Amino acid sequence: MTAQLPLSLRWPRRQRFEHFYPAANAVALSAVQALALQPGAAWLYLSGPSGSGKSHLLLAACQAAHGAERTVQYLPMKSLHDHAVAIRGVMGSEFIALDNLDAIAGDREAEHALFDLYNRARAEGTALIFAAETVPTQLPLTLPDLRSRLGACTQFALKPLEDAERREVLKSQAALRGIELDDTVLDWLFARYVRDLEALLDLLDRLDQASLAAQRRVTVPFLRSFLRETS
Repeated sequence: MTAQLPLSLRWPRRQRFEHFYPAANAVALSAVQALALQPGAAWLYLSGPSGSGKSHLLLAACQAAHGAERTVQYLPMKSLHDHAVAIRGVMGSEFIALDNLDAIAGDREAEHALFDLYNRARAEGTALIFAAETVPTQLPLTLPDLRSRLGACTQFALKPLEDAERREVLKSQAALRGIELDDTVLDWLFARYVRDLEALLDLLDRLDQASLAAQRRVTVPFLRSFLRETS
């Protein structure tokens, strides 16, 4: 992923709709899929804490829209330095995703740029999807009209997976790789490793390779040794 404008996208292989585990977020998933694939669908605003799947859904929507031959741009505001320049550089796309809106709150120039983009997109029939940790009414924006515009989007508050749901995802993904993760291994892992699902699935990929190379089952001693050697 690069911060050049227009953003040159290389879609992360796991950030697809088929790799999103909806649980309590099934209705939000359906709405995002509709926006990505159906011109005229309602604009969306996703909120939720880190690890709830906001960026996953925005990237999945961009990938799906691109696959449907729509022109796409994705702006991760948190990793862009000049927010106003980045937003004003967005043009000519049929589907635009703006992630980490929290990062522009209080930046008056960026807020005005986003307000203008919103109005231009509405006039041109461009699809917009936004994501932030908080709902529009709680963003510390300096531009009331922008808060009003964002609040007019269909809103979904995403909920992170519960530990039991993460465990089931890991078990099922491990089984697809021919790996058995018993409860003892999962108990040890969840007590000592980050709970973010993306990080856990990345770890599973690495464990798969390491266990195949060593011709060993994934046990607590193997996992302990692997994490010690790769930390």
